[in-house]
Amino acid sequence: MQNIVFIVSLGCPKNLVDTEVMAGLLVTHDFLLAESPRSADVYLINTCAFLQEAREEAAENIRKAVRWKKRSAGRRIVVTGCLCQKVPAPELRESFPEVDIFLPVDAIGKLAEILRGAPVPACSGKPTFLADDTMPRLLLTLPHVAFLKIADGCNNCCAYCSIPEIRGNLRCRTPESVLREAENLVRGDAREIVVIAQDITAYDQPGGIGGLLRKLQTIDGDFRIRLLYTHPARYTDDFIDAVAEGGKIIPYLDIPLQHISGRILKAQFRHVTTSATRKLLEKLRDRIPGLVLRTTFITGLPGETEAEFAGLTDFVREQRFERCGVFAFSPEPGTPAAAFPDQVPYETARERADELLAVQHEIMLERNREWIGKHDRVLMDLASRDGGSGRGTLDAPEIDGRVIVSAPKRLQAGKFYDVVYTGADEFEMYGELQQ
Repeated sequence: MQNIVFIVSLGCPKNLVDTEVMAGLLVTHDFLLAESPRSADVYLINTCAFLQEAREEAAENIRKAVRWKKRSAGRRIVVTGCLCQKVPAPELRESFPEVDIFLPVDAIGKLAEILRGAPVPACSGKPTFLADDTMPRLLLTLPHVAFLKIADGCNNCCAYCSIPEIRGNLRCRTPESVLREAENLVRGDAREIVVIAQDITAYDQPGGIGGLLRKLQTIDGDFRIRLLYTHPARYTDDFIDAVAEGGKIIPYLDIPLQHISGRILKAQFRHVTTSATRKLLEKLRDRIPGLVLRTTFITGLPGETEAEFAGLTDFVREQRFERCGVFAFSPEPGTPAAAFPDQVPYETARERADELLAVQHEIMLERNREWIGKHDRVLMDLASRDGGSGRGTLDAPEIDGRVIVSAPKRLQAGKFYDVVYTGADEFEMYGELQQ
């Protein structure tokens, strides 16, 4: 057997880090990685199962792998990730009997041995796996971008969310482990390090998230730090100060607020009030110069009234978030919200989400145009004959938009450039290289 593996990674950047760890394990155990399934004899799918749409995407990818398997003898399919935690193993085996291995998250570190015949451990319910700097990792992002996962799991237990069930309780890496990996990433030419977890503000190691960020800034090198996924109830003055101090940290914060109605927030188990949310946003805008705020909202939670949705829309117009996503509520089996009375029809929730997104698109166009004439430090992702495209302060990799840069020459991917913005639309910024 040649042991050539083709990998598909679905879902969020946190899942991608697990995929990169599996790729690193395979390579260091003398497996080869394939660019296409045609040359592979193992088809590995790291799944997401956060929402029904994600489970449907995982199922479609498995069906694609099954068709691949039937074309040649000796091929194997491995499915791992969140789907293996969300759906009971007997149900998975019944739905997809052609899959050779359903790999629980806690078995990720044993992937190579299992592919060579070691037994597959049973799913342990809430997983405890958390990769650290001692495990090999093969980056699958652009070579100058790296996600740095500092924790996994979540203790927030929001009423609509199945993450604690799928990914387990919060578990955090030590500051020393995080720092060592970050140093390795910078030595490997990472120019943007994106600190991620289900909730980075829940980081519970000595010094907290503020202390960790200050340590990361001591690493030598020309790189920047971007922060994703914070919780409004867990902000501390020390964390805010760490971001406000600037340095290598981009003034960009992702704060999923989910709603502004006090009643809805309480029903969501968000541990924050309308007043506290407003005070936090005011404090952040006041304390952090040039702050860019990204958030998300959920429309159609059971019991959401037209008046509460109108209040949410007014709040978005008032706050003028630079970046914002909106999701229509769909009941996730096993979560408290799935059993709430007064379920809002999904069509209504979807219509509200579309309406709120339309409002946000207008705001985002206005916000982007406010940057015209301003300078920004843009990290080039792709080069073209007369410039390139990259991202500045406003845009996180894999999530937001891009900056299209005009220049009299081809720019170099993975390098920073001083750019002045000359134009903008809803999703893209336009700029010129400053000599």
